[in-house]
Amino acid sequence: MPRAEKTGWLAAILFVASVRAADGSALPPWTPGTLDIHQIATGRGNAALIIGPDGTSVMIDAGASNGGPDVTTPPRPDGTRRPGEWAGRYARRHLRAAGRAEPRIDYFVSSHLHPDHVGDIGPDTPQAEDGDFVLTGITDVAAVLPIGAVIDRGYPDYSYPKPFPAGFAQNYRAYIAWRRKKGLACERIRVGAGDQIRLRHAPEAYPGFVVRAIAADGVVWSGSGDATDTAVPPLEELEPADYPDENMCSIALKVSYGRFDYFTGGDLACSTRFGQQPWRDVETPAARATGPVEVAVANHHGYFDAVGEEAVRALRPRAWVVPVWHLTHLNIGVLERMLSPQLYPGPRDVFATDLMPATVLMNQRFRAGMSSFSGHVVVRVAPGGEEFRIYVTDNTDENDTVTAEFGPYRCR
Repeated sequence: MPRAEKTGWLAAILFVASVRAADGSALPPWTPGTLDIHQIATGRGNAALIIGPDGTSVMIDAGASNGGPDVTTPPRPDGTRRPGEWAGRYARRHLRAAGRAEPRIDYFVSSHLHPDHVGDIGPDTPQAEDGDFVLTGITDVAAVLPIGAVIDRGYPDYSYPKPFPAGFAQNYRAYIAWRRKKGLACERIRVGAGDQIRLRHAPEAYPGFVVRAIAADGVVWSGSGDATDTAVPPLEELEPADYPDENMCSIALKVSYGRFDYFTGGDLACSTRFGQQPWRDVETPAARATGPVEVAVANHHGYFDAVGEEAVRALRPRAWVVPVWHLTHLNIGVLERMLSPQLYPGPRDVFATDLMPATVLMNQRFRAGMSSFSGHVVVRVAPGGEEFRIYVTDNTDENDTVTAEFGPYRCR
């Protein structure tokens, strides 16, 4: 490796943003005009809370995986409550701190129907008091605070690419059926739309805030207007064994506020069955449609089949957020790609929500480039969207103690 190239590599790996040491204080509450994005670390699945500049709330996923203790982190804060309950309590706490006297989730987005995103079931999962479904994941959140509209990839029939018979998926559909019976809003994501998820309280005050649906069910935003392209072949051209899987069908979103952009894509992946089926890589066209962002969530928890080279080149974030809790999450090759100056120049920080000690050891070649191994990750965008900070908070209790603060970062 040439000396100059090596020097640039080391600089990119070792650089971190300005860091303020923890002083034991709690996370300051959201204030009007600010955009907050919380990656909630329950140790059992994906869950994110967005508080828009006017206080509109969006929750993306509420996972509850039943993974065993040998391959997963302990539940956070502990095992006295189910993961969805902890996520719901987290959202309620922060919405109250933001001044919502009667906290509610204005929009809940289910990225796709896997248990670590919508909730698993087991023999001890409790029955809901009012409804033919059990309490797990999203339904636990709904028991803690009201949900205005649920948006997913398959409503109303969930038939693409074929019906999903798993018990957790049936439980999710039973909850949606209950919502319909109650007259509560349920919607299918409209890929390409920038007005399906919108500010509910003072939209005229913040015209620079937009949530764009980038991808779902193999359909990808074209990058212009609300036009879309189809990334996967029609089902009639495929054998059933080659149908798109649930991860490929994940919803991807781009959240923009002024100059700030954020990407999250569920479990989109770039694996192509060793080049035999290139269309299985939905991650790359979704990332290209999104373009450069300030913050990106690593798809599929940083698993080996995601966060491919072309997606990294397209997104080139200043900060990566990696929702992890399993031994296999944050593959060393994925971490190398996220940190590589060959894929895009400049410094970048990597924040993991709950990296297992064994995984830290596995990644020791590149772990110096990581800024955080555990805790809730809170992205706070200043009014107007010109700069942002990132807070890491303790996820072992409900005190929201700040363990580190990074920034300010200037938006591009």
